[in-house]
Amino acid sequence: MSFDRHLAEIAREFPDWTIWRSDAGRWWATRHHPLTPAQRDIGCAMTIDADEPEGLREQLHEQQDRSDGRDSW
Repeated sequence: MSFDRHLAEIAREFPDWTIWRSDAGRWWATRHHPLTPAQRDIGCAMTIDADEPEGLREQLHEQQDRSDGRDSW
């Protein structure tokens, strides 16, 4: 799958995040809104990164689960 298609699919799946790929080839996501104190307390991140698009998608799901209270620590 092309870079643009990966980017579009992840952005569509996670509309509360800005998704991009750096010049170095890493995949990044940052939230559109600041974290609340409660989100920080449970380990949510403002920005995350991964080597591959699927790794970023996994981390985004983990962040979503934390925010939704479904964390499996």
